[in-house]
Amino acid sequence: MSIIQEFKEFAIKGNMMDLAIGVIIGGAFGKIVDSLVKDIIMPLITVITGGGVDFSQKFIVLGANPNNLQSLDALQKAGINVLTYGNFLTILINFLILAWVVFLMVKLLNKLRRDKNEPEAPAATPEDIQLLREIRDELKKQA
Repeated sequence: MSIIQEFKEFAIKGNMMDLAIGVIIGGAFGKIVDSLVKDIIMPLITVITGGGVDFSQKFIVLGANPNNLQSLDALQKAGINVLTYGNFLTILINFLILAWVVFLMVKLLNKLRRDKNEPEAPAATPEDIQLLREIRDELKKQA
């Protein structure tokens, strides 16, 4: 078997295609979560914390700031070390939301698999069969 043939078999296998689809959907889902955090959650947190708080602009200047620059962009353009913890908080919230959604999806899939793999309960014995068994048992007792 040629190496090209082996590669075709590998690439066409169901698991490989499932993985490719998962990666594509995961990338798109990541963008949705980014938008959710940036456009919905962070503005709500800003309002809850009293307004005027923009997490993307939260930073700590590390080292000297000779020109007394105040904006993050100006500090970064000047080459001054800046600890941008606001950006980190935003990314952390992104991660937590994404991890929670993945957890819920895995939990749902596991539940569906469990339900699918559980053996069905035996069907109840029909009433006429049950009566015939009782009659049989009574006849055995009398004999």
